[in-house]
Amino acid sequence: MTTIRKTYTRDFKIKAVELSKQRGNAAAVAKELGIREQMLYKWKVLYEQGKLMPEKVSEKSKEELEIARLRKALKEAELERDILKKAVGIFTKSEP
Repeated sequence: MTTIRKTYTRDFKIKAVELSKQRGNAAAVAKELGIREQMLYKWKVLYEQGKLMPEKVSEKSKEELEIARLRKALKEAELERDILKKAVGIFTKSEP
C-alpha cells in the first residue's frame, strides 16, 4: 500500500505559522488546516530560524528587469548617437 505525501507551498507554511502565532493555539490551527501538530511546530522552528521566510526574488527581479530595460535604452541611445556622428561626418565633408 502506497501513501500519498502532501506537499505544501512556502506561502501556506508561512500563513499557517502566522495564524498560529496570532491565535496562540497551534494545536487548534493545525486541526483546522488539516495538518499534524508536529508539522506546524517544525514549520514554526524553521520560520524562527529564518529558513522559511518568503523569498525576495520578486524585488530582485523587478530591479533586474529595470536594469535590463535601462541597458537596452542606453544601447539604443548609443546607436543613435553613432549614426548621427556618421551622418554629420558625411554631410560636412567638402567635395573637391
